[in-house]
Amino acid sequence: MSERLERLINLTATLLATTRPLTLEDLADRLTPTYPDELAARRRAFERDKETLRDLGIPITVESVDGWNGAEPGYRIPPEAYYLPDPGLDDAERAALHLAVTAVDVPGIDPFDALRKLGGAEGVGARRPVARFEVTPHLGDCFDAVSRRAVVTFRYRGEERTLEPWGILHRFGHWYVAGRDPDRDRPRSFRIDRFDGPPDLGPAGAFTPPDDVDPAAVLAADPLAVGDDRPVEARVLVDASHAALVTADLGAEAVVEQRPDGAVVVALQVVNRDAFREWVLELLEHAEVLSPPELRDDLVARLRALAGEPA
Repeated sequence: MSERLERLINLTATLLATTRPLTLEDLADRLTPTYPDELAARRRAFERDKETLRDLGIPITVESVDGWNGAEPGYRIPPEAYYLPDPGLDDAERAALHLAVTAVDVPGIDPFDALRKLGGAEGVGARRPVARFEVTPHLGDCFDAVSRRAVVTFRYRGEERTLEPWGILHRFGHWYVAGRDPDRDRPRSFRIDRFDGPPDLGPAGAFTPPDDVDPAAVLAADPLAVGDDRPVEARVLVDASHAALVTADLGAEAVVEQRPDGAVVVALQVVNRDAFREWVLELLEHAEVLSPPELRDDLVARLRALAGEPA
């Protein structure tokens, strides 16, 4: 979990638990990770956090606090404005939620905390998790940038990149941020765990996404848009066991052939050959590159290298 995401969670909990408004100085003394020591930097960091939480719908109120130097602002989150009212779930609905949350392992998250807020656990949970939800570094910063409509700048494969982020997507176990690259004036998507360090966020409200924007379409139309290689169309055979998953991710329009055994052939534009090779390898034996020969040969060479065979 990123340091800022951890602080946002702790800030929310602190402002909810307090019985009186807390000043910025109070919060700096209580929070971990804390704010910078320098006053101006501390104020900027807090204002950024406060704006992020408000953009997420968290009702932070500002109230006067009497101090030696006159009135100064204090902050809190009224519990009655924050917590959901009783959703009125019946036993069967609570049992379904119990099964769902215990079937997915999220590091650092107690699934029963959410269940308690929704009326408690009912029925029998999963005996053990069947899936694991990984929290990628810098994911919180990217969510923040999307919610604030802030331009994000980051280093990616050794190059500085800029993006107007439209949305966050999850595909094949990885998180991507999709949006418009203003330097290249085209849609782009980037795998967040490949950032070379934490991104920098600009001021809120710096851009307006198109009204009909669909971040998933950016990734579907150009799922390997993480580089600038000469575009080439690849055709990949995906067996029946993974056909539905790949079709759901790429979109039905990517399917150019449906085979009798349930396998599909998908077509996609490749603009980064390294990313394409990794995408195919993640599908293991369930995918085969049919064309063009240069991409197929590149993948075979990579597999031989992994196996320690001579080139």
